Amino acid sequence: MHQTALCPTLVDAVAVRGSTHARAIRIAAVLFITALTAAAAQLSIPVPFTVVPFTLQPMVVLLGGLALGSRLGLASQVLYLLAGIAGLPVFAASAMLPPGALRLLGPTAGYLLAYPLAALLVGYLAERGLDRRYVTSILAMAVGLLVIYTSGITWLAFFAGASQSTGIGFQAAFVAGVYPFLVADLLKLVAAAAILPGFWRLLGPTRLR
Repeated sequence: MHQTALCPTLVDAVAVRGSTHARAIRIAAVLFITALTAAAAQLSIPVPFTVVPFTLQPMVVLLGGLALGSRLGLASQVLYLLAGIAGLPVFAASAMLPPGALRLLGPTAGYLLAYPLAALLVGYLAERGLDRRYVTSILAMAVGLLVIYTSGITWLAFFAGASQSTGIGFQAAFVAGVYPFLVADLLKLVAAAAILPGFWRLLGPTRLR
């Protein structure tokens, strides 16, 4: 059975050029995306009529997946969630949301828990070459954003009610978890999708050894 060859991701290409430190480069890249995800959470803006804050995290997660690939992208976001569970201040500061590990049981848990899966999926698409061109980068990131939204509103709909057991229903979940953010997230996606193709042009032709 014929197996399709995987394309090198951006971090693979950089690691190959610094081949004597390839492992260290990959580890540093994972830690950088983890730290960047945490930093993006601190730039949060409360939104009226919803407990879900506006942050830059989804774009960091998606760009991280494109740059790192599926396994490393997944690792970066699992590490981010583990840091939050351990009590480090990596989640968005909010008086309305529970702190630490309890955040993963709160109203925004669906979004947070989707980050590893979104990074994995976007990284998978990057390994098929979708990060090389602007239009395909938009497509790959849009798929990841859809995963985040789907998980986020599903959690709100079924588990984020006042009792934390009944949810608020899908209509209210869309109002609270999608409508206030969709246009801004799509605009960010359109802008951010140019970043990876730009880096590839700077690197020029690169092959894995």
